[in-house]
Amino acid sequence: MTRTPRRPWMQGLALLALSSAAGSAFAHTGAAPGAHMHVGFMDGLVHPFTGLDHLMAMLVVGLWSATTMRRWWIPPLVFVQMLLAGAMLGLTGAQLPVVEPMIASSLVVLGLLLGARKQLPLAFGAALVGLFAVFHGWAHGSELTGSTQAWLPLAGMVLSTIALHAMGVFIGLWVRTRNPNWSRIAGAVVAMTGGALLLQLV
Repeated sequence: MTRTPRRPWMQGLALLALSSAAGSAFAHTGAAPGAHMHVGFMDGLVHPFTGLDHLMAMLVVGLWSATTMRRWWIPPLVFVQMLLAGAMLGLTGAQLPVVEPMIASSLVVLGLLLGARKQLPLAFGAALVGLFAVFHGWAHGSELTGSTQAWLPLAGMVLSTIALHAMGVFIGLWVRTRNPNWSRIAGAVVAMTGGALLLQLV
């Protein structure tokens, strides 16, 4: 009996679908400014993996960039830079409106773009990704207000973000010339997760 080989992208989609039903969706829901003053490098390294909102956003940026853009490294690079800028803004105590809705909306928008394999002009796509990244970064940085060593968890967060982008890019580059249905399914999962998060905020 011939065994059908497993496809990594199918396993990845299954993992995304299962993870959407598990745990707290927002990595930082209920955390007041300064709530994580004493966290270190490892806490920052792990933190992006503990919330579905950040995990999916960072993966989908890499996936969408790899499947739609020739210069696929630019949106992830902009995301990392603006994530750090947003975190620094949060550290200063500056306030941003509608942070959680913007984070949830980033999943809806990026999920739809991935599902449709929509190619935007590079500058506009990078700016859109960068805008969302500011809110993701602020959510992390605001929790570290008052910390004397905030650079340690921020360094860990940046490294994890780069790793998640790289994972998304790798999967996207590997499958973009194959069956396009995977992107429709993955995009739908991400967009629906974002929609569910928005409903939680109503």
